[in-house]
Amino acid sequence: MIIDPWSSQDIKDYGKLRDEFGIEPFSQLIKKINNPSMLMRRGVIFGHRDFGRIIDAMEKKNPWAMMTGLMPSGKFHLGHMILAQQIIDYQNRGGKIFLCVADIEAYNVRKKSYEELRETAINEYLVNYIALGLKPKNCDFYFQSDRNVPYYRLASSLARRVTFNEIKAIYGQISPAKIYSALIQVADILHPQLTGKKPVVVPVGVDQDPHLRLTRDLASRTKEEFDFIPPSSTYHVFMKGINGGKMSSSNPSSYIALTDSPEEARKKIMRAFSGGGATLAEHKKHGGNPDVDVACQYLTYIFEPDDKKLTKLIEGFRKGDIISGDLKGYLADRVEKFLKEHQKKRELAKRKVGQFLK
Repeated sequence: MIIDPWSSQDIKDYGKLRDEFGIEPFSQLIKKINNPSMLMRRGVIFGHRDFGRIIDAMEKKNPWAMMTGLMPSGKFHLGHMILAQQIIDYQNRGGKIFLCVADIEAYNVRKKSYEELRETAINEYLVNYIALGLKPKNCDFYFQSDRNVPYYRLASSLARRVTFNEIKAIYGQISPAKIYSALIQVADILHPQLTGKKPVVVPVGVDQDPHLRLTRDLASRTKEEFDFIPPSSTYHVFMKGINGGKMSSSNPSSYIALTDSPEEARKKIMRAFSGGGATLAEHKKHGGNPDVDVACQYLTYIFEPDDKKLTKLIEGFRKGDIISGDLKGYLADRVEKFLKEHQKKRELAKRKVGQFLK
């Protein structure tokens, strides 16, 4: 199976994908992590490669980093919250945060101007990250196109160590723009170690695993020149769109943006895809399916931090004791409250943007 990180694939079976690509179950590490996050303990983060190195660095208080990127191509929505929560959690755990705006990749693949991409990255992504709790200390927020000479020298050094056939085997259909973007991403992942060797974790959706596999291979091949530690990675599931399909930045009806009005968010939630029975009588008799229910997912991933309360809601829905409309109403109340508070924080966050753009 080939995963295309530039496509809009809808992953159906995470377990099968994890096994096929040699990704380890994250659940095996939970007991080793001090105060695991909600996403960790609920299995939203379902897999990893070498995350033990990060746990070890945390315990010994050794330097470590988290690196991730953002594609500045649309509105910041609830689907982006899974990664945002991880960024802020890792910063709070003492990791150095490297947050890359993939403007070169977006310029080549999404065909937008650098000016438009920069504006989206700052106003949609950075402002929301700050409002959610990102701090300027120990955070390197940067644009690929602005990086300095050692970064591009690294990308050039990597290019000579990989063949076209290897790229094709990992990514499938490929173009010169995608090859260049892939090598720049490898440089993004490895360059935090240019200022000092340290373990680096990259939290991604499983669709980005091809970049991690290529990076780990190239880290080994450049050992004599750079002596990089191959990057660690974690893998999280994707939030479903409001309609039950894939959430897509190009389809506003599939997501709730963090700039949507609370009233509009409620309307979207109340018409969201339900795993409940076709009729009230059928639902009460046979119960619902929380595994496909959008409200259940959103409560699990973001909006119900109390594990016991979440279990009660989901089991009540599964047994038919809680109907879809009531569950959606409960979620809508939570989302409305969150958006009202978050949008106030966004206005304050705009004043802090300059602290991240030095």
